[in-house]
Amino acid sequence: MSGSRTIFEAQDICASWEGAPVIEHISFTLDEGQIICLIGRSGSGKTTLFHALAGLSSPEAGKVLLDGVDITSSPGHVSYMLQKDLLLDHRTIIGNVCLPLLIQGVPKKEAESKALSLFATFGLEGSEDAYPRQLSGGMRQRAALMRTYLSGAPVMLMDEPFSALDALTREDMRAWFLRVADKLALSSIIVTHDINEAMALADTILVLGPACKESPLPSTIRSSLTIDVPRSERTDFLMSAEAATLRGKLFKLLEDTPSRTHTL
Repeated sequence: MSGSRTIFEAQDICASWEGAPVIEHISFTLDEGQIICLIGRSGSGKTTLFHALAGLSSPEAGKVLLDGVDITSSPGHVSYMLQKDLLLDHRTIIGNVCLPLLIQGVPKKEAESKALSLFATFGLEGSEDAYPRQLSGGMRQRAALMRTYLSGAPVMLMDEPFSALDALTREDMRAWFLRVADKLALSSIIVTHDINEAMALADTILVLGPACKESPLPSTIRSSLTIDVPRSERTDFLMSAEAATLRGKLFKLLEDTPSRTHTL
């Protein structure tokens, strides 16, 4: 990722929930084509941070920049993919993935033409006229990802996108996602609770945790770790001694973090 330009930046973000500080002094940059994974224990403020980054809520302090332009508290500039695929059961797959374009006012034929050109890339060729109930969980997530990509936003926020899948499908989806990310130069920030998933996907892992040991909140970025392994070699890397050392370091960082019982 070295040499890529910075496309997205969080500058000293501080945010609260119901008057209580949840995150503070969150700063990081995302380069074009980079994948960042954000990990943290339940209740550490991952959702609060994502809402601030997406413009769905207003931080108490700090800025969010896209290509150097301040987009703080302004939704619609980045795409946001939730854990559930949220496909509409009454629409075909092509009807589902075209929705962002149709909402933007793109004519139906043009929207469908643009979507059809991507079905092979997203591993969905032949499912254009199928309905969501006819697809496997993995294929539904691919459709949801294509719909997110077709929104046209330069940055994708993804909230545990593969956690609802079984273990083998999840592993296949990670490898597939990296291939698509390379082909389309996706710039993504992914929340995950799975350390192995973060190590498999991320160019950089950000660990969210308490700013001080006395209290679980507010949270800040406790550590930033770079995965300096080519994406095509991640499967082998996960079985290496180097990966075991990194895995232990990440477990230790999370283990030292008090947990909360609800999501913020």
